[in-house]
Amino acid sequence: MAFKIGKTEDEVKKILDSCRKKLLDFRSSRIHPGLDDKILTSWNALMISAFAKGFRISNEKSFLNAAENCIAFIEKNLIKNNELLRSYKNGKAKIKAYLEDYAFFIDSLIDVFEINPNPKYLKLAITLGNYLIEHFWDSEHNTFFMTADNHEKLIIRPKSNYDLSLPSGNSVAAGALLRLYHLTQEKKFLDVSLKILESQANLAAQNPFGFGHLLNIVYMYLQKPIEITIMNSTNTELCNSLLRKFLPESILVIINDENQIKKLSEYPFFKGKEFNDKKTTVYVCKDFTCSLPLESISEIEKHL
Repeated sequence: MAFKIGKTEDEVKKILDSCRKKLLDFRSSRIHPGLDDKILTSWNALMISAFAKGFRISNEKSFLNAAENCIAFIEKNLIKNNELLRSYKNGKAKIKAYLEDYAFFIDSLIDVFEINPNPKYLKLAITLGNYLIEHFWDSEHNTFFMTADNHEKLIIRPKSNYDLSLPSGNSVAAGALLRLYHLTQEKKFLDVSLKILESQANLAAQNPFGFGHLLNIVYMYLQKPIEITIMNSTNTELCNSLLRKFLPESILVIINDENQIKKLSEYPFFKGKEFNDKKTTVYVCKDFTCSLPLESISEIEKHL
């Protein structure tokens, strides 16, 4: 090209560099598009779950710290009077939360509770689960609305049932409430979860690609969740073998000291399970029937 216009390569390069600078200077003088840097409860909840699951596999402490710090931020800034808010920016939280905010955050609280069974995580999940049922539930069609009954009034209250790039709030809520039922045995959590699954079953059978997450919850319910409680995590080989095993239909909780099990004894999931401070033992339960304390990987695998 330089040859065609009678210029050297260096001359052409200088001309192009000058043009680029002029173009950039002109573009920089225009009004910049707005920066969407608000913090969303639902997206942060998804990240909490990702970090919790990453910690289970890698034992990377920074992952668990990030998940717990994010929960603390939401508790401090995005919960007012036991209600979730949708977004946070410039020191202000606003907009009442949508179904996906509640569903994703409840699910993430349970994910963190499984690896750090601080009762406050389970209590908050139960509180938000009760709020979800009270204010979002459509008893006529057995699914959740996207907005609460005290949200800004719209012409209609929309719904979203399809699992697309993100799982739907109804699918995640069904799974979270099913897990809460197995931890607490509060029957209303099971009832609502089953009603969601039943109301969507025909659609999911006709279009499984649009209900991927929901079908996972259907599988979890039909298989009956495997309830695994690790008492005393000092046997790292045994713990890692369980934590790294692919058990998508399981609820796996790690108890690290006797004080934790005492605080959690009010919940049926933990009743009758004793902590041994000298060795690691594992309880495996299914359909509310539990094994004796197990001590070896081979014994545990027989019950999985």
